[in-house]
Amino acid sequence: MASPKVLTGDRAARKREAIITAARAAFVRDGFDASVDAIAAAAGVSKVTVYNHYGNKETLFKAVVGDALEGALAEVISGTSQRLAESGDLRAALKWTATEWVASMTDPDLVALRHLVTNEVRRFPELGAAWREHGPDRAAPALAAAFDRLIADDRLTMPDVDTAIIQLYALVLYPHLVHSTYGATVDPRTTKKLIDSGIDMFLQYYAYRD
Repeated sequence: MASPKVLTGDRAARKREAIITAARAAFVRDGFDASVDAIAAAAGVSKVTVYNHYGNKETLFKAVVGDALEGALAEVISGTSQRLAESGDLRAALKWTATEWVASMTDPDLVALRHLVTNEVRRFPELGAAWREHGPDRAAPALAAAFDRLIADDRLTMPDVDTAIIQLYALVLYPHLVHSTYGATVDPRTTKKLIDSGIDMFLQYYAYRD
């Protein structure tokens, strides 16, 4: 399939929005085998218009993933950056961040899209890259900056910041992603315990000083 044509203007933007909305519903419902004809019909455009905007179904799916993650996480990432930069209380900032991460990443549509990425990533490795690019890893620079600042102030003892960020995700977010792979969820009470105790364990391990 040829590269998508560059289409601009308000009308083109409305068409792209309609296509993304229809494609998201179709992918969640039918998986990656969703018909481009059906997506075009639901969006009220022609199949040619879909291809003019996105080139092929893989590119369209990556756009759907990016749009879904942006809608779910944009405010969380922004709030995380602001709280880490402005608050002197790292514990409170991380607990807020973890709570919002979990709420966003356990949205049923987002879980369904993540399953699709997992199922198709061997065929289309770019899908995994798109998920990482638009997902919670976007918070890593803000976390690293906050941790580096606290290390410089002698308020954290953290030899490897990159490893610490992965450990933080593992404590508060990954349990939900693991449960979702077999259709299960973590109940709210357990979620709160995982976040509260996970953040406390993390900060105690890295000798955080208020």
